[in-house]
Amino acid sequence: MAILVTGGARSGKSSFAERLSMRSSEQGIYIATSQIYDEEMRERVDLHRQMRLETGYPWETREEPYALRELLLQLQETGSSERAVVMVDCLTLWLSNWLLRFEVEPDTAASVIKQIDALVDTVSTYSGHLVLVTNEVGSGIVPEYPLGRSFRDLAGKMNQRLAECCDEVFLVTAGIPIELKRWAYRLD
Repeated sequence: MAILVTGGARSGKSSFAERLSMRSSEQGIYIATSQIYDEEMRERVDLHRQMRLETGYPWETREEPYALRELLLQLQETGSSERAVVMVDCLTLWLSNWLLRFEVEPDTAASVIKQIDALVDTVSTYSGHLVLVTNEVGSGIVPEYPLGRSFRDLAGKMNQRLAECCDEVFLVTAGIPIELKRWAYRLD
């Protein structure tokens, strides 16, 4: 079962995703996609690690800023995904990592879309319990710079594609989660 959890910055989406994950399995694999570029980010990462430790829940943390698809496939092949819930936090940081890596290429968006396609294919066939955290970035102002606009557009496309293949999709606003797929209006 794949679940997508989205919301704005500081909406409570990661906390909700962690609680949801802890209810679904006796152990978890936490895949962190962030990269530490400065002291403030290091402090955030350390705080999140400490908060996970304080829950008493047996999280195994894996840090993977790029090869998320490959790690998910590895966990599935080794059977780890059958024994533990896998939580990814967060997909928009993973997307940022790829966008910055491919920034110098002639067609940055096409290169990033290949990564998104591969991830969507993996999530679509994933056999274990998977919880994905992402940011809803399209509700704000139009970014001033081309890279920011590209990020917003790619994040929107990624989120739509993942929402389509996930069994459940939660939107978290002000700490309140709402499951969206059961309320989705069908044009069929």
